[in-house]
Amino acid sequence: MQVYRFTGDTTPDQVLNEAGEVVGELPDQAADLALKWYPFMIFCRRFDERAQLLQRQGRIGTYAPFRGQEAAQIGSFAVLRRTDWVFPTYRELAGLMYHGLEPAHALLKSRGHPDAGRMPEEFRMAPPQIAIAAQILHAVGAGWACKLQQTDDMAVVYFGDGATSEGDFHEGMNFAAVMRLPVVFFCQNNQYAISVPVHRQTASPTIAQKAVAYGVEGVRVDGNDVFAVYQAMRYAADRARRGEGPTLIEAVTYRLGPHTTADDPSRYREAADVERWAVAKDPLVRLRRWLTRQGLWDDERQAACEAEAEARVRQAVAEMEAYPHKSLEEAARHVYAEVPEGLALQLAERGKEAR
Repeated sequence: MQVYRFTGDTTPDQVLNEAGEVVGELPDQAADLALKWYPFMIFCRRFDERAQLLQRQGRIGTYAPFRGQEAAQIGSFAVLRRTDWVFPTYRELAGLMYHGLEPAHALLKSRGHPDAGRMPEEFRMAPPQIAIAAQILHAVGAGWACKLQQTDDMAVVYFGDGATSEGDFHEGMNFAAVMRLPVVFFCQNNQYAISVPVHRQTASPTIAQKAVAYGVEGVRVDGNDVFAVYQAMRYAADRARRGEGPTLIEAVTYRLGPHTTADDPSRYREAADVERWAVAKDPLVRLRRWLTRQGLWDDERQAACEAEAEARVRQAVAEMEAYPHKSLEEAARHVYAEVPEGLALQLAERGKEAR
């Protein structure tokens, strides 16, 4: 009997270690990239913190924080072209904003506004997906279209470690592999699918090794190292554009906040574990240490950047709250080409009550 076992190194690829020291190959123009990324990461951190406060104040509804995952998102989105297809979950707001989504629009989803799902036409971005792993099949379809049209565009789909327990993940991986589609499967392994730790999701030592079963390449990268994420995504994107098929990337990171604002993570996580990731592995701290060593950053620039981020967040909140409301009738027309009879009756009754 021949038994196949994955014997590869499970250590995630790194370019910067936790101390901000170079331990791998820096990308070309690393300094220019970092000076573009780091201020945006500061803005995203402030945006995320403010969004959680807005929910507590009742100014928006349920919100899914991404604090701690900024490097995984911005490092990967930095590789994408405007003509690539992007299929996010509900937690990719940092990446979507980096790609061009207006911050005020990013808040509309938690506002419950019908326009939240109407993504700007100049981008090939699907709306945030709430159903776990459902967007994977959509991405595979888009990748198939890219191949049929013989372009060098690709599709990238984002999902969490919990999505790898869904059938859509396996079906999507298998189809993309068999058809050699230009799709990048990007898993943000943030250690928890709501309250279930990753070791309860899979018996595999890594998620990246699941690529072996489908005959595609798998990469495991330190998701808190923005340079390493960028390099991994660039490698996968180049493969896709050359017609070499899909790649599965596992970005090992950590969700510092709750799953959503409706969640209490203290019921299933140890405070010491959260503290260890927050203190030793924070992606913003790591990149700032490297920039400081290069003589490119100091306390004065940090203060100015934080002030600018605060101003941008305030502007986004003001624009979100000033965004025109939609009536229930408009919301119904947004969903249905022809409003069902039952819903039409309810809307009519509500109109009578309002009068």
